[in-house]
Amino acid sequence: MQAIAETLFDAVYLVSVIAIGIFMILKCNGNRQYRLFGIMAVVLGVGDSFHLIPRATALCTTGLESFTVWLGAGKFITSITMTIFYVILYHVWRIRYGITQDKGTTVMVYVLSAARVILCLFPQNQWLSGEPALAWGIYRNIPFALLGLMIIVLFYRSAKEKGDRDFRYMWLTIVLSFAFYIPVVLWADTVPAIGMLMIPKTCAYVWTVWIGFAAMRKEGKSNE
Repeated sequence: MQAIAETLFDAVYLVSVIAIGIFMILKCNGNRQYRLFGIMAVVLGVGDSFHLIPRATALCTTGLESFTVWLGAGKFITSITMTIFYVILYHVWRIRYGITQDKGTTVMVYVLSAARVILCLFPQNQWLSGEPALAWGIYRNIPFALLGLMIIVLFYRSAKEKGDRDFRYMWLTIVLSFAFYIPVVLWADTVPAIGMLMIPKTCAYVWTVWIGFAAMRKEGKSNE
């Protein structure tokens, strides 16, 4: 039952997010903000598919133990694409709120992103092992969490200052995604049930994508 339910959930998630992303890219009418948002959604869906498809296959066939290498490789790829996801979201923030200066923030975003990617490349992560190193799971997520915190603060402040109702909850979707993700990093290996938090974490990312999609549709209707 778990295998069927989780597989259906993941399939709906991947198809929905990628489809919304493609739609936004094709229907943005040259709007850079929404084109970037669409690319971001596609990066999210395609990146997650490298982990979720092997996981679904494992659950429906011979079990997770038989797909250790594929699952590990998928986690590695997803770690990289999620970093790219936040870099793109940062640029969405710059475009939406007309930020043309603040080079220091841009530098910090790219430094943290580069640190995250570099840490993911270290062999000590033991991506393809059935028992990856917990310490390195923490190390590589420190710059990632700091990057997420920056994006949270930026969207919270800007949406509040500009009275941006369409993006007023963007910061909250990121808070929720990290709130559900961090316990998984720390304790999922010892308490497997905690891994179920990845479902609400995924829902938080769907909410993120939906905010951009809804804003684009609203803007399109107002221009008709």
